[in-house]
Amino acid sequence: MEQIEAALGYVFRDRSLLTTALTHPSYGSDHHVPHYQRLEFLGDAVLELSISRILFFEMPKVNEGRLTRLRAELVREETLYRIARKIDLGKYIRLSVGEEKSGGREKPSILSDIVEALIGATYLDAGFDQAFALVASLYGDMLDPAGLTDSLDAKTHLQEALQKRGEIPSYEEISAEGPPHAPIFTYRVLCGSKELGVGKGRSKQAAQQEAARAALKKIGEKT
Repeated sequence: MEQIEAALGYVFRDRSLLTTALTHPSYGSDHHVPHYQRLEFLGDAVLELSISRILFFEMPKVNEGRLTRLRAELVREETLYRIARKIDLGKYIRLSVGEEKSGGREKPSILSDIVEALIGATYLDAGFDQAFALVASLYGDMLDPAGLTDSLDAKTHLQEALQKRGEIPSYEEISAEGPPHAPIFTYRVLCGSKELGVGKGRSKQAAQQEAARAALKKIGEKT
């Protein structure tokens, strides 16, 4: 408990909330104890509000549409997975034997869910201000306004840039490698039959975003 609290930078008053946030449904079912799904539901809402608040005040000149795209980028599974890996979250999870054998500690879907559950648990334990502080701490430099401007949805940017030319991009999967619990996808983006960029990622969406970023560089558009 002390190790995960140190990683989070927060000590729980009610550690049962922390235990529940780290308990996968498979373990909860096997041992008849609460699991993280309800906390994840709550944490998802707290996370969205926290990120919305940060973006609203840190980027006063950015319009609603761009703020929405930024928020979607920041709360998506791939981003939460990166945060989970940064604090080595996988080693703290309570899993069933079956889920353990299938590589559950490294699954992006599980790790991203638990990040949200931890935010929800913190909200219940100490209120919104503490949960907000946790979000800000977990994201760190990812919330830097300069960096945020550069990380707007690349697929949307590419779509808009090509539409001005009367063209439409399409995405094609090249490969999916690695173990089932942690695949690496490779996608390419095409304009007609012309390849504009190739990207890799731990999800199909992430690989497509990377391909779009490569395409934007190729056609001389800033992301």
